[in-house]
Amino acid sequence: MRWGVEQRLEFIEFRLFWEGSINRSDIKDFFGVSVPQASKDLTLYQERAPGNMEYDTRAKRYVAAEKFVLRFLDPDPYTYLSQLRSVTEGAVPASESWISSLPSADVALTPKRDIDITVLRKILDAVRAGVSIDVLYQSMNMVRPDPIWRRITPHAFGHDGFRWHTRAYCHLEHKFKDFLLPRILEVGSQGEPGEAGEQDWLWNNYFDVVIGPHPALTESQKKVVVKDYGLDRGNGALSVRYAMLFYVLKRLGLLGDAAKQSAYTQHIVTVNRKETEAALEKAGLRL
Repeated sequence: MRWGVEQRLEFIEFRLFWEGSINRSDIKDFFGVSVPQASKDLTLYQERAPGNMEYDTRAKRYVAAEKFVLRFLDPDPYTYLSQLRSVTEGAVPASESWISSLPSADVALTPKRDIDITVLRKILDAVRAGVSIDVLYQSMNMVRPDPIWRRITPHAFGHDGFRWHTRAYCHLEHKFKDFLLPRILEVGSQGEPGEAGEQDWLWNNYFDVVIGPHPALTESQKKVVVKDYGLDRGNGALSVRYAMLFYVLKRLGLLGDAAKQSAYTQHIVTVNRKETEAALEKAGLRL
């Protein structure tokens, strides 16, 4: 099948699975196809997934049959919820979401970090071209309290859950570092590259953080934490880039000894805490 047709069949199944019904106008409005084409898509879906939907003459819609069987989708709750989150945060217009009946939802707000679109485009250009670039960067340390021009060779991007940064080789300090995009005030000319991303050991290597339920929880509470975090046999390993380790631990509340915190606010702990602290030191950080 052509990609467009396959996508519309997936759309039909998405609506049937998550919302229980669909009609021709849903397909026509979302994809901008004609009414006859939308009818053909519904007919094709019936041929490829016989018995999956029935026509409700009263509602004038196709509804999911009782013995509905998925044929085109491998549904994931996070796929649905990520769409809901994107619409709720305003990152995606509701008209671009496959969800037609949006439930009431809200997201814990964080201040929107201001990223200059020109800065982002030029950093992306440098990453694609494998070159270095001059940036006017505002540090937050005492050594460089004012913005200075520095040359970096960016090769990747990271997000700590709150803000974006570019991972780059710093020609000033002769090492790989994270540069927050909102703190890049201006971008200058491109030049010869420094060390390539393949040489960024902390970015290319991973450490397994083993997490488990807080030992002070009751057995039933531990079971639900295991289910909540998808842990295997009580514990689970998160494979994390060394360059992202600090951010992951901070977001999960695992910087320091989580077992000393209240089990009723901090539900998980680091099982391999000593090894994790050693990995942080290898990444150039200390608790």
